[in-house]
Amino acid sequence: MPDMLVKLYDLPALEPAIANQCALGVSIRRCMPPEKHLVLAWIREHFSEYWVSEADVGFSVHPTTVLLAHRGDQLLGFACYDTTHKNFFGPTGVDAAERGRGVGTALLLATLHAMRDAGYMYAIIGGAGPVGYYEKVGAAVIPGTEPSRAYFGMLGTEAVYADGAPSDSFLGMESINQNGDAA
Repeated sequence: MPDMLVKLYDLPALEPAIANQCALGVSIRRCMPPEKHLVLAWIREHFSEYWVSEADVGFSVHPTTVLLAHRGDQLLGFACYDTTHKNFFGPTGVDAAERGRGVGTALLLATLHAMRDAGYMYAIIGGAGPVGYYEKVGAAVIPGTEPSRAYFGMLGTEAVYADGAPSDSFLGMESINQNGDAA
């Protein structure tokens, strides 16, 4: 999965996506700090503990860098920025039952517009899974980023991100055996 770059000065309009969701009874907005426990529990239930950690960072700033989609009290999806790296979009996720209804696109656009409003000129989507999906908002693959190095060496992810490297490899160190010798 490569990294992608989005020109924030040339985004599709946000209003049609928001109006479409509004017509379906869905609100897209920035999370409020008192919602943190609800949002993180939902992310944990539907996605991964890694995404919980990333979203948690988005609640540590004001205003938060976590956006959500909801219908009444039902959380449908979320999107974050500036959580793992500055200027990074993601993680983002939509409830499986709500996919294909424009919720993810509305969250994506709302988040990218928020990043532009925060002063960024470009956004990076690290390890973008659905490349074709992101291309619809003008994202382009950054040459030489397949696989993405955004999460390289992260603990517990060797098989996914570190290509079998020991988890301490991101420190630029060789693995050290119990005798203190380089392995």
